[in-house]
Amino acid sequence: MTSASTALRRGRVLRAAALAVTASVLLVSCGNRVDDAGDTAAESCVDTSGDSVKIGFVNSLSGTMAISEKTVHDSLQLAAQQINDDGGVLGKKLEVVSEDGASEPTVFAEKAGKLTGDDCVAALFGGWTSSSRKAMLPVVEGAGSLLFYPVQYEGLESSPNIFYTGATTNQQIVPALDYLAEQGAKSLFLVGSDYVFPRTANKIIKQYAEAHDIEIKGEEYAPLGHTDFSTITNKVRQAGADAVFSTLNGDSNVAFFKEYRNAGLSADDMPVMSVSIAEEEVEGIGKANLEGQLTAWNYYQTVDTPENEKFVEAFRAEYGDQRVTSDPMEAAYTSLFLWKEMVEKAESFATDDVRRAADGVTVDAPEGTVTVDGDNQHIAKTSRVGEIGSDGLIHTVWDSGEPIEPDPYLKGYDWAGELADG
Repeated sequence: MTSASTALRRGRVLRAAALAVTASVLLVSCGNRVDDAGDTAAESCVDTSGDSVKIGFVNSLSGTMAISEKTVHDSLQLAAQQINDDGGVLGKKLEVVSEDGASEPTVFAEKAGKLTGDDCVAALFGGWTSSSRKAMLPVVEGAGSLLFYPVQYEGLESSPNIFYTGATTNQQIVPALDYLAEQGAKSLFLVGSDYVFPRTANKIIKQYAEAHDIEIKGEEYAPLGHTDFSTITNKVRQAGADAVFSTLNGDSNVAFFKEYRNAGLSADDMPVMSVSIAEEEVEGIGKANLEGQLTAWNYYQTVDTPENEKFVEAFRAEYGDQRVTSDPMEAAYTSLFLWKEMVEKAESFATDDVRRAADGVTVDAPEGTVTVDGDNQHIAKTSRVGEIGSDGLIHTVWDSGEPIEPDPYLKGYDWAGELADG
């Protein structure tokens, strides 16, 4: 590639990065269909001429989300190491370039622009909050690159340049609501962080509740990183709901659950169903503050599969016996193997070739068998509700029995109505 064409492409990527946060604000309203873009027109600078190929990891290694995202970075590194030990991808070793998203959407956009424009990575892996994903979305689309996003999210989105390897709404939030309803919950209090995922998730939850005669007794939000939950927990206690549905993210969970216990609330009288607390967060929040509380994910460290036994053993061997595994870590780890299978099926690292080869790609992951849906670029996954034990681990109390096909726009649910239209 000539220096002039490189400069032009670099300019396109930087402009995309500069516009990314503005675009993410516009995308906050749900129902943003971006899956009709067709093949990527941007010129690729990915170099596959040597014996290695670059990939990019972008995770919050600092800031309020670091409590969760450092662990995802570790599992991505493990997957890259294992793939390299097994001969690489199409015979090429993976050269990892890592960047810190610093818990800020603007930084994620900037780093995605650097990785795709300067480092010329074949694919990006990372992000946690929906704000970070939405900030990177126009960047990867502008660069003609791929992002593998590993965290459960609110759904109502699809992009030809993103593969969503965490759960979408019908694989996590809807099963969690079904479980609470089956347990007799007739009222809920909603608590969330103040950004895209919790607000959109709660919009869906309220629609579900209306259709299932469940009363919403309150809805409260706190900024990411917020640490004073005395007012919110007082409102929760006074509301007297049957359960709390929490979409709090990051280290705010530490303050919330400590205050929850201080307020005399417990899993026995008002259980909390969380969709963003996994094993790694339990230690920081405190086992005593979480025992008996509920979570909804697709994977727990305690999942009984041969693949998970190998994954947990390898992770501990690499990072120490005290370390635990979690759903976003496993989804990130699995995403690298899914990408590998797509590339090798396509016999190409090119974005368009990989996308066309993606449909039906299957991996026997630690969580169980996962399969790519080529139409919406989400993954069929088994849903699980878990209870946090005194051992600090999460134990499955219900599962779907088989993988649930992804339905990011909730087309299969009459009660969802016009949610996908924003």
